[in-house]
Amino acid sequence: MANVGSRAYQNARLQKKLKNLAETFLPAVQAAYRQGRQAEVQALCRRVLQEVPNYFDAMHLLGASLLDCGQLEEARQALAGAVALEPGSADAQYNLGFALFNLQRYEEACACQERAVALKPDFAKAHANLGTALLRLERAGQAVAAFTRAIALKPYDADAYCNRGVAQLMLKQYAAAADSFERALAFQPRHFEALVNKGLAHVELRHFAVAEAAYNAALAIKPDVAELHAHRGRMHLLLGRRSEAKADFDRAAALDPTLELAWRGKAQVAMLTQAMAEAMLACKKVLDLNPTSEFGLTLLGICLGQQGDIAAAIQHFDRALEIKPDCEEAIVQKIFRLDFLPDADFAVQQAARRRWWDAIGSKMQRRTLAARPRDPDRRIVVGYVSSDFRRHSAAFAFLPVLRSHDRAQFQINCYSCSTTRDGLTEVFQSLADVWVDAFNLSDDELTDRIASDRVDILVDLSGFTSGHRLAIFARKPAPIQVSAWGHPTGTGLPTMDYVLADPVSIPSSVRHLFAEQIHDLPCMITMDAIEGAHATELPMLRNGYVTFGVFNRIEKISDAAIVVWAKLMQELPDARIVIKNTALDDAYLRDGLIGRFVDHGIAAERITCMG
Repeated sequence: MANVGSRAYQNARLQKKLKNLAETFLPAVQAAYRQGRQAEVQALCRRVLQEVPNYFDAMHLLGASLLDCGQLEEARQALAGAVALEPGSADAQYNLGFALFNLQRYEEACACQERAVALKPDFAKAHANLGTALLRLERAGQAVAAFTRAIALKPYDADAYCNRGVAQLMLKQYAAAADSFERALAFQPRHFEALVNKGLAHVELRHFAVAEAAYNAALAIKPDVAELHAHRGRMHLLLGRRSEAKADFDRAAALDPTLELAWRGKAQVAMLTQAMAEAMLACKKVLDLNPTSEFGLTLLGICLGQQGDIAAAIQHFDRALEIKPDCEEAIVQKIFRLDFLPDADFAVQQAARRRWWDAIGSKMQRRTLAARPRDPDRRIVVGYVSSDFRRHSAAFAFLPVLRSHDRAQFQINCYSCSTTRDGLTEVFQSLADVWVDAFNLSDDELTDRIASDRVDILVDLSGFTSGHRLAIFARKPAPIQVSAWGHPTGTGLPTMDYVLADPVSIPSSVRHLFAEQIHDLPCMITMDAIEGAHATELPMLRNGYVTFGVFNRIEKISDAAIVVWAKLMQELPDARIVIKNTALDDAYLRDGLIGRFVDHGIAAERITCMG
C-alpha cells in the first residue's frame, strides 16, 4: 500500500508540473516558433525535456523546429520520440513522415502519412504529402488518389493540383494531367512547375502552340533553368525547327553540363543535320553521365545503324530494352533496323513487332464502333494515314493508288501526320475528298476524328517508319484496318486485319508468323513514270569504263553487299561506283563508307559519294 501511495503521489506531482508547463512553457515556445526564433525554441524544449523527458509537446515542437532548420536526422529522432509518446497524434505522425520523406525514406514516410490520415481523415496536408511520397515510389495511381483526396479537402491548393498532374503524366494520362496543371494555374498563374509540366503534357498531346506558350511563360519567370530549355528544345525538334532546337539544347548544356536531357537532344539534332561525329560524342556524353540510360543506348544504336553497322545497332537496342523493357523508341528502332540485316529472319522480325504490341499497343483503349449500314449503293470510305504525303520514296508508291480510285464507289480521306508540305502534298490533297492535317491531333483526338468520319477501311502507309501513328490503329477506330505500301512488312498488331504483299515479299512458309491476314496483290509497288525523263547514251561509251550506281540508305549497304561489289570492281579494274544518299553530306559517314570499300581493296578515287 505504501508503494501504491508513493506512485500516486509522484503522478500527482507530474500532472501538476505538466499543467504548469502547459500554462507557462507552451505559450512562450509556441510564440517563439511562430516568429521563427528556432534557436530559442530548441533551447526551451531541451531545457524542459531535461526536467520532464516524456513531455510530448516539448518533444514534438523540438522535432518540428529541427525539421524547419533542415537538421533532418535530429528532427527524425525527436519526432519518432514524440510519436512513441503519443501514437494518436496526427500532427506528430505527419511531421515524422515529412522528415522521413526528406531523408529519402519514402516507404516509412508513406506509412506515417497513412497513419496521420487514418487518425485525422480531413488532414489535407497529410493526404498531399502521402501523394508526394507515393510519387517518389512511382506508385502513380495511388498518388493520384491521394492528391484527389487532398484537393477535395482543400480545393484551392495549387501544389496538390500540380503534383496530381505529375502523377497523371507518369500514367500517360496526358489530357487529365493538362487539366490538373490548368487548375493549378487558375489559382496561381505564375506557378513555375505547373507551367513547365503543362508544356510537357501538351507536347505529348501534340498541342504544340499551347506547349510553347507555357514554356515561354515559365522561361519569363526563371530564364536560367537548364531542364526547361531542354524541354523546349525537344518541342522544337518535334516541329522540325532544328536551329531553334539546337540553340535550346546548347543553352541547357551550358547551364548544366551534367543534364542528360540536354546531351540527348544535342545528339538528335546532330544526327538530323548530318553531323555524325558530333552525334557520337553527344551519345558518349549521355552514357558517361548515365551508363544505364536506355535513351543514350538507343541513340548510340541509331548512330551505329546510320553508319551501316546494323548488328551493333541492334545490340544497343537490346541493351536498352534490358534496362527498360517498354522503351518504345528502342523497340521501334530495332524493328526498323532488323529489316536491314542481310540474313533477315521473319520470326525475329515479327517477334519484335509483337513486342511493340505487348508493351505499347495493347495498353491502348479500343473504340466501340457503331454498326455501319450495309447499303450496296453507299460509297465506301477509305482513310489513309501517313506522314509521307510529300516528296518521299514511299509516296511515289501509293500516289498511283489514290489517283486510280473509282470515286463513284470510294470516298478518300487523307490524314496527314507531318508538318512538311511541298508540291506533292498539294497533289495528294487534290486527290482527297476529305483532307485532315493531323500532326497537331493527339492519338485520342485523331482516333475520335477517324471514328466520327465513319471510315470503313483505314490504311496505314508507314509501318514502323518515322512519324508512324500505329497507336491509332491499336485503338481500332475503323472496322477494317490494313497496312500497305509504305513499309509492308507487317505490324504485329492484332487490331490490323490485313497486310498487302505478294508471294515473294512474304513467302507462304512464314505467313503463320504474322498477326495480320496477308492479301496478295498482282504488283505490290506501282510507280508513275517520271515526267520529262528521257534516255541518254550510256556513260560507258563516253568514258570508256563502267560506272555502277547505288542510290540507297547507308543502313542498307551491308558488309556482304560491299564484298560482292568489291569482287565485281576487282574484275573490272577501270570501273567506278557512284553512291548517292543525303546522309553522305556528312564527312564522317562519307569517309566511313569509303573506308569500308578500301578495306576490300578498292581505291578511294574509284568511289564517288554524292549527298
